[in-house]
Amino acid sequence: MELEDGRTTGRPRTDPRSLPTGPDLEGVGPVAPVTEQRTVVLDLEAAVAHVADAALRPDPVGPVGLELEAHLVDLDAPASRVPWQRIRDLVDALPALPGGSRVTLEPGGQVELSGPPCTDVAAAVAALRADRDVLAAALAAERLAVAPVGADPLRPPARVCPAPRYAAMEEHFAAVGCAEAGTAMMAGTAALQVNLDAGPCAGWSERVALAHQLGPTLVAVAACSPLAAGRPTGWVSHRQRVWSDLDQARCGPLLGGADPAGEWAAYALAAPVMLVRDPDGGAAPVGERVSFAEWVTGEVPLGGRVPSAADLDYHLTTLFPPVRPRGYLEIRYLDAAPEPWWPALAAVTTVLLDDPVAAGHAAAATLPVATAWDRAARAGLADPALHAAARACLAAACAAVPAALRPEVEALADLVDRGRCPGDALLGTARAGGPTAALLSATGAPR
Repeated sequence: MELEDGRTTGRPRTDPRSLPTGPDLEGVGPVAPVTEQRTVVLDLEAAVAHVADAALRPDPVGPVGLELEAHLVDLDAPASRVPWQRIRDLVDALPALPGGSRVTLEPGGQVELSGPPCTDVAAAVAALRADRDVLAAALAAERLAVAPVGADPLRPPARVCPAPRYAAMEEHFAAVGCAEAGTAMMAGTAALQVNLDAGPCAGWSERVALAHQLGPTLVAVAACSPLAAGRPTGWVSHRQRVWSDLDQARCGPLLGGADPAGEWAAYALAAPVMLVRDPDGGAAPVGERVSFAEWVTGEVPLGGRVPSAADLDYHLTTLFPPVRPRGYLEIRYLDAAPEPWWPALAAVTTVLLDDPVAAGHAAAATLPVATAWDRAARAGLADPALHAAARACLAAACAAVPAALRPEVEALADLVDRGRCPGDALLGTARAGGPTAALLSATGAPR
């Protein structure tokens, strides 16, 4: 998922039935007033400890949670965004899904399936596929469909969700000079997120570092957003380009040091405050760059008060590094992609981190391109070094992937061998029939 108010689903070691349902998950419903949250006043030392202590939990590797976003399309009017109330009415009428996913919504009307934690990636994919089929049938009855691609190939980004949180976020992005990228991120992109347990404490540094190091290579492999707002962008992953155009103090990668929990705490305290919640549960945008550390020390007062632990927890939900520690690891850098690519991408990402042999091969292969985020987003597998790293990673993954997902991963390996990515088909359709045809083809819906 790209955005949330901190109460996510689809994560390891959590029973999703214990989490709030409906629009609160995505910040589009009522938010509990600050007075109902923890109001413990913080000093700087306590703030650092608060973030570091919650960053990672020692759990065995294995469980997997998946979240898949997609652009909602009216099959009879694909150039128009679906009105918010129509989306809400449809989602509210959905039955419980067989795989346990929750259906939530993003600011541009994107629909997200957030699956519960499963024992392994094959089970997670099977559950999400079952839920996707139920959702697709419900949408089809209303002449709607979803297009799981990294960026909307046809419609300019536009927020349809009226939630105050997202209006305030737009104001903040405009105030700090990245209004266009902020709106595009919220309303024009879609991702596949893979959530994995942190593993034993002794391996945290290596595991978090590898999750970041894999990023550029997997961005190139997953690239499925060569079009945006009706035209080719010149980038294979426009979605990743959008994230790189945002404030890197909020969206840039961690450095992969020896103490990832401490590094996350330092990152969070240095990041600028985006929103300050008021006693009624609203959120006021911060129109200047004020780090949370400056707020907590009183150097720059915000909202006429000092921050509490609840304010710090809320601040953490506005930070979007490509790998985010949430007790577990959120892998956030993959474009959404249609079948069979998203199951293959989920499987590859998981085995390259969880299987020791595959992880060793991936670490060696990706080291030369560990920081090539922009090259990956622009050129993808046309970059020789990224192509070499990707081929090695796919070979390692094919040897370790669960049998149930081997056909999908082998198909992805073949695609990578040919120097191609999931977005190439989308671009080819657009060249033959225009961006409307590209968007409709991504839905897989009969027309």
